[in-house]
Amino acid sequence: MNHLDKLENKSIYILREAYRQFPNLCMLWSIGKDSTVLLWLARKAFFGHVPMPLVHIDTHFKITEMIEYRDRIAKKWNLDMIYGENTEALMNKNTYPDGVTNRIQCCKNLKTEALKKVLNGEGIRYRLNHQSGLYEEDKNTEPFTGVIVGVRSDEEGSRSKERYFSPRDKNNDWNIAEQPPELWNQYKTEFAPGTHVRIHPLLDWTELDIWEYIEREKIPVVSLYFDQGEGSRYRSLGCAPCTKPVKSTAKTVREIVYELKDGKFANIAERAGREQDKEDGGGLEELRRDGYM
Repeated sequence: MNHLDKLENKSIYILREAYRQFPNLCMLWSIGKDSTVLLWLARKAFFGHVPMPLVHIDTHFKITEMIEYRDRIAKKWNLDMIYGENTEALMNKNTYPDGVTNRIQCCKNLKTEALKKVLNGEGIRYRLNHQSGLYEEDKNTEPFTGVIVGVRSDEEGSRSKERYFSPRDKNNDWNIAEQPPELWNQYKTEFAPGTHVRIHPLLDWTELDIWEYIEREKIPVVSLYFDQGEGSRYRSLGCAPCTKPVKSTAKTVREIVYELKDGKFANIAERAGREQDKEDGGGLEELRRDGYM
């Protein structure tokens, strides 16, 4: 059994354990490579069917290709697809692109607050109707007690403090000091009533692992990750105003793997193109304590 097989097996075990333990579960899908690998693993874990809804937080500033890719894959794989948004902040233009807030506050408004309300059922959820191909307001407002997230510990400093099963309180606030230990692959999955749990099946994966797995499994990812002939591509995806492409001529997954192993990005942090990370000094721990993805 090679390295990728071991990672895959562990992630599938975590996914199945989460499904067994948490009755009202969802999975976040950011449309990026990590959460798309997570989605692929879920399809493997449950034999081609994803038994929990996929949740996407739409800030309305995502790159167009991301939304097109989301809906195309959701229809192709027959996914139970939901999206949510912070309608109030968008209507009031309380965002960075509108010149009202800084990037960190904008993330809190459009991502953190929207996510909280989608998870606890207070916000409007829009669910894909596969018959019409359109999103409709979801009448189900039952809170999600657990959410599966494609977080990797090597991606950013605060993420390295996560557990596979990471408890939050009923407001989604994260107390790092009170996380349970996870020793010898023993996981705490029983929590007090009202606890919201984040599940992280990709915690031990690296950026290189993700791309090597994408190459091995031939997983379809959004085209923004590849150079389209302009000498640049996106290495990390987010909102258009806060995510910049990197200089790269990699047009295939194999070329991306080379850049990470021996090439220009071998020792450069993945989120170097995320402007909100730079604004916050490279750490997003405060946002994550408050419920950020």
